[in-house]
Amino acid sequence: MPEQKTPAAMFALIIAEEWDARMLADPLFATSCGDNRFNHLLPDASEAGYARWLDTLRSFNRRLAEINVIELAQSDRLNHAILTRLLLDEQRELEFYGYRFPISRTYGYHSGFTESLPVTMPFETTQDYEAYLTRLEAFPRYSAQNIEVMRTGLDTGYIPPADTLHGVGESIHKLLVSNPDESMLFLPFTHFPPVFNQEERTRLADEARRLIQSAVLPALQRLLEFVQQEYAPAARQSIAAADLPNGREFYQHRIRRFTSLDLTPEQVHQTGLDEVRRIRTEMRSVIADVGFQGDIKAFVQFLRTDPRFYVETPAALLKETAYVLKRMDGELPGLFGVLPRTPYGIREIPAPSAPTSHTAYYFPCTGDGRTGGYYYVNTYDLKSRPLYEIEALSMHEAVPGHHLQIALQQELPLPNFRRFNGFTAFVEGWALYAERLGLETGFYTDPYSNFGRLSYEMWRACRLVVDTGMHALGWSRRQAIEFMADNTSSTLLNIANEVDRYIAWPGQALAYKIGELKIRALRQHAEQALGKRFNLRHFHDTLLGSGAVPLDILEQIIEAWISRMQAG
Repeated sequence: MPEQKTPAAMFALIIAEEWDARMLADPLFATSCGDNRFNHLLPDASEAGYARWLDTLRSFNRRLAEINVIELAQSDRLNHAILTRLLLDEQRELEFYGYRFPISRTYGYHSGFTESLPVTMPFETTQDYEAYLTRLEAFPRYSAQNIEVMRTGLDTGYIPPADTLHGVGESIHKLLVSNPDESMLFLPFTHFPPVFNQEERTRLADEARRLIQSAVLPALQRLLEFVQQEYAPAARQSIAAADLPNGREFYQHRIRRFTSLDLTPEQVHQTGLDEVRRIRTEMRSVIADVGFQGDIKAFVQFLRTDPRFYVETPAALLKETAYVLKRMDGELPGLFGVLPRTPYGIREIPAPSAPTSHTAYYFPCTGDGRTGGYYYVNTYDLKSRPLYEIEALSMHEAVPGHHLQIALQQELPLPNFRRFNGFTAFVEGWALYAERLGLETGFYTDPYSNFGRLSYEMWRACRLVVDTGMHALGWSRRQAIEFMADNTSSTLLNIANEVDRYIAWPGQALAYKIGELKIRALRQHAEQALGKRFNLRHFHDTLLGSGAVPLDILEQIIEAWISRMQAG
C-alpha cells in the first residue's frame, strides 16, 4: 500500500511543480527571475498555448483546494492562501480572455521584447549569446501568434478602444531601423566579455545582424501592417471595459485583482471623490502660503508655463533626479531596520517608446543578483517634465518606493512564487505611501515641490474616479481628461497618456490609492494601539517582511505584530 503523503508534503510538491511549469510556460519571466534554464525559448502566445496554461492553472487550483490547510504550519497556511489567490486571479483573467489585448499605446509584446531582452538576459558565455540568437530567430513565430490572438479577439468581440492604439504604429515604425547595428537588440554585441576572442565576437555579431535583418525586422513590418490595415481600422469607439463580452463581470474581476479587496465600482468612485475633496483643501493651503493670487486652476496653469520649473536638456533632468535620490539614500536607515543589498541605477526611457510612455517607471533587478534595478526617466518633451514633480516621482519609483520594496522582497527567504510575484495594491500602495515619507525626512521644503507631491496624490485619487467612471459609469475619454486637468498640475500630454493607459488597462490604476489608504490606516491603528511602544522602523520592516501580500492578509500581519508588541 503506497505511503500517504502529508498535507505539508503535498503542498511542497505543488509549489515546486507550479513554479517549474510557470518557468517553462513563460521563459521571458523565468529569465527576469534569474532562472536561465529556458533562455533560448519564447512563450507560446497562441490561443492553444493560453488554453493549455488555463488547464494547468485549473489543475493546480483543484490540488490546492484538496489540501487540509488546518494541518499545515502557520507559515505554509500563509503560503497556501497567497498561492491560491494568485492562481485563481490568473485563472479568471484567462477565462475573461484578457490576453487578447497584447498591444496598446502604453505597452506591447514587441516593445517588451526589443527593450527588455537585451538588459535582462545574461551575456557572459558563448552559450548565453547563442540562447539570445535563438530567441531572435524565434521572434517571427512569437509575433505571429500574438497577431493571431488579436485577430481572434476581433472575431469574438474583444476589440480594443481606438484611443488605446494611437501612436502604436509610430512606435513600431521606430523599431524598423535601416541598419541592424542601430537596433536595441544589437546592444549585447557592442561589448563582449574580455575572454571572447575577435573571431568569436565577429561570428556572433554577424549572426545577430543576419537575424535582426532577416527575422526580427520583417516580423515587425508584418506587425505594423496588421496594426495599420486590420487592427486600428476595426477598433471600437467606445472605451468601457463594460462594453466587452461579459464586460461588467470582467471589470469587477479587475477591481478585485488589482485592489485585492471586494469593492464595487461605486464604492471606489466615491472613495476617489472624497480623497479629491480632501487633497484640494491641502492644495489651497499651499497656494495661500506662496502668496499666489488665483484659484487652483490658475495656479496649475502657472506651474505648467513658468520656465523656472523646467530644464533644457535630458542630462539636467537626470542630474536633478539623481541628487534627490542620493539625498534619500542617506535617510533610509532612519526609516528601515532592514535594507536590500541590491543597488539601483537611472536610465532614460528608450526613444522609440518615450512619446507614449509614462513619466517614469521602475524595472526590477534580475532574481539572480546579476543586475540592479533601474529607474527609467522619460526625457522626451522636457516641457512636460517639471522639476516640482521630481521628489515625489523618484521616491515612488526608486527609494523608498518600488526599488526598496521589490529588491527586498527578492532577497527574503520566501518561496519563489512570493519572491517574484505580488499584489498590485500592495506594490503600488507602498510606493504611493513612500512618496509621503519624504515629509518625514526633510523633503518637500519647497512649497512648489510639496504641491507636486499633492498633485501626484491627487492624480491617484482621480484615478479612482476616472477609471471607474470610464469603465463602469459611462464617462467619456474627454470627461476623464478634463477631470484630471482640473484637479492635477500634470501636463496635458501626461494626462492624455495616462487616461489612455487606464482605458487599455482596466482596473490597474485603482491599486495605488486603495493600497496607500490601507497602509496609512494600518500605521495609524498601530500608532494608536502601541503609543510609545510604536517604532516606525519595526513597523516598516514588518510591513515589508512578508513581501507583497493581499491587503486583507496584510492587515492580519500587522494585527499580529501589534499583539506581539503589546505582549512585550
